[in-house]
Amino acid sequence: MIRQLRLPLQREPSFRREDFVVSTANAAAVRLLDSWPSWPGGVLALVGPEGSGKTHLGRAWLARAGPDATLIEDAGALGDDDALFHRINDAPLNAGLLLTSRVRPIAWPASLPDLRSRLNALSVAELAEPDDELLGGVMLKLFLERGIRPTDDVLPYLLRRVERSVPAVRALVERIDEAADQEGRAITRAFVRQFLEIEADTPDLFE
Repeated sequence: MIRQLRLPLQREPSFRREDFVVSTANAAAVRLLDSWPSWPGGVLALVGPEGSGKTHLGRAWLARAGPDATLIEDAGALGDDDALFHRINDAPLNAGLLLTSRVRPIAWPASLPDLRSRLNALSVAELAEPDDELLGGVMLKLFLERGIRPTDDVLPYLLRRVERSVPAVRALVERIDEAADQEGRAITRAFVRQFLEIEADTPDLFE
């Protein structure tokens, strides 16, 4: 069977604060992030696993805080003790400093004793692994952005089978949308079941 090709629709991910899905897994961290500009010392470390929303929240905060604010992603791998030390020290003089990482600052490498002391004292907002509430909300939002309203039993079915990360959910929604478009099918539980079975048998089909 010849696979029909279509022009890919490039959708840039939205980093607007109102598009971030808040759930039990991230509510406490979001509250702490939203307490800016009252962060102690003007600095906050936002930590969490891959796909938990660090980049989304970081860029949304930067847009809100303005040009005098600084966001450093993956700060634990920066590799420049002096630069990071001065950034932290200068934070109270500017609009704030947000540092993101997969691990807490206490685990970041630091050969400079003064930097080690600063890192150990930082306030930390920690994002947990995405839960069903978060992944379901993200999945529904992504479907709706594509003009798709799946039947009510689709999300629970997919949540039991998807990898537990936002990037995995985004990629799955895109593949389902492409497959449904090619076949002219509505996105129902029966369709996604068939889709997942075909994808499992031919894992390179949609790559």
